[in-house]
Amino acid sequence: MKTQVTMARTVVVIGVGVMGSAIAFPLAENSNKVRMVGTPFDKDLITECKQFGKHSRLDRPFPHGVEFYYFEQLEEALDGVDFVIGGVSSYGAQWFLDNVLAVLDPSIPILSVVKGLVTKPDGTILSFPEHWNEELSRRGIHRDIYMLGGPGTAGEIMAHDHTMTTFCGPDDEILRMMKKALSTPYLHVSLTHDTVGLEYAVAIKNAYALAPAMAIGQGNRKRATEGSNVNAQAAAFFQASREMARILNMVGADDESISMGIGDLYVTVMGGRTRKLGILLGEGLPYKEAMEVLDGMTLESVAAVKSLAEGLSIKMEKGEVKREDFPLIMHIYDVIYNGKKADFPWKSFTFENIG
Repeated sequence: MKTQVTMARTVVVIGVGVMGSAIAFPLAENSNKVRMVGTPFDKDLITECKQFGKHSRLDRPFPHGVEFYYFEQLEEALDGVDFVIGGVSSYGAQWFLDNVLAVLDPSIPILSVVKGLVTKPDGTILSFPEHWNEELSRRGIHRDIYMLGGPGTAGEIMAHDHTMTTFCGPDDEILRMMKKALSTPYLHVSLTHDTVGLEYAVAIKNAYALAPAMAIGQGNRKRATEGSNVNAQAAAFFQASREMARILNMVGADDESISMGIGDLYVTVMGGRTRKLGILLGEGLPYKEAMEVLDGMTLESVAAVKSLAEGLSIKMEKGEVKREDFPLIMHIYDVIYNGKKADFPWKSFTFENIG
């Protein structure tokens, strides 16, 4: 039997944050040529990588053969590239638009891991791909945008734990090329053309993941033992899933994208910075004090709450959506921005689907 050989690719990853770095592992393990390019904010991390083969935000070194470049060396890094991966967070999305998407040759495919939403003055809520396409069009630029989304933490990707993710975009051949470059025995990749649905799903789950984490904190406050209050956690997860499904149906997401969003909701609740913030809020700390405990770390979940709740509020005022359909996200917004206690408005989560 002949062994199937996967064609090695040359891939540039821009951004050496945790997720951008994690992507380098399956790429390099598939014998691809991997070039990590730091943003202007990553200079110290790139210097560490050049010296030690890893940086201080990682607990393990990069695979052998990964190369490191400062952003000023981007043109050199792009020589012979097959595709680029954007590894920036939502807080770097505008920088990525201005300095990568709007500048690179449109024939070079770009796959981005960034997740987030942009709310327009009229209440329209756009996923990053929609926002980027709109902004690029204003500049007379057309490029296809490919995105990565789905349940997976960076640490577990690097640890080779089984992880499912989904790539979305318009061109079948390019999607399959990216899948071959990144698929490993532990990283399982699905493909879809439902870019809007998938990107909404993985963005809004960051906002809703705060709710079950808040329930964990409420249990800690009552019993001083993490792991209690499971009924409340499940109820908050249930309500989060209901509201996510309403939003995703509103934008025409297919069922697979909705399912991926729910899976991503689970992994975000189970670990990471959003979980820590939600627990602190549930334990009774005001948002500002909770962020002091977390050393002011940037959280995509907080940005997602603001975009989603403010956009929905405008739609509510215009009569386009019903306030009673989204009590949880509005409650989370009030906890963060209006100083409301984290205790849930449970009665507003109940329903009667009868006569």
